[in-house]
Amino acid sequence: MPDHSYFANLIWQIADLLRGPYRPPQYERVMLPMTVLRRFDCVLAPTKAQVLAELEKRKGGRLTDDALDTMLNKAAGQRFHNHSPLDFEKLKGDPDNIEKHLVSYIKGFSKNVRDIFDFFEFENEIERMREANILYLVVSKFCDVDLHPNAVPNEQMGLIFENLIRRFNELANETAGDHFTPREVALRLSTERTIALLKERRAALIAAAATGRIEIHKEAAC
Repeated sequence: MPDHSYFANLIWQIADLLRGPYRPPQYERVMLPMTVLRRFDCVLAPTKAQVLAELEKRKGGRLTDDALDTMLNKAAGQRFHNHSPLDFEKLKGDPDNIEKHLVSYIKGFSKNVRDIFDFFEFENEIERMREANILYLVVSKFCDVDLHPNAVPNEQMGLIFENLIRRFNELANETAGDHFTPREVALRLSTERTIALLKERRAALIAAAATGRIEIHKEAAC
């Protein structure tokens, strides 16, 4: 089984597609959220059909918002879900509608995941990539990266993010070691410093999210 360095290098190679429209210190604006998105896509794949079936069953019912999210999370077997019929394979299969479908796919997540992407205004990056004619290339390359937990356990996923974050910090000329690991974020998210932490280290939050720790305090997204 390939180790975390293999996957980190694979993802790092995709970042070369951003050269030109983005300066190297800006790569993390795309690469970290896209890695989170692909991870979630792989995690949810085995129960996708159950979630869609549960959503169909609940249409027109009394459950909405958080209550509906709870039921669909249960169907997904996770603390989050995606009820869009789209996934990365389907996104890759329709290059002409990639921007519209990617935005729709993200909006299909449960609120706790949507809040992550809303907080970091990822739709702005989607538009920027579309204008630079690289959006489809980035999505299709990520589609080829298997980040399913069977291939990449949570511990390895955390190491992948630590590797990527360290590289992005170096590009931004930050001092060595000046970053939080996913394990540290998981501990800090339950403290009164949540809001400050979110603003200070968005990369570390995304890393925590991708390893399954996505229970963000509601006030943190304000």
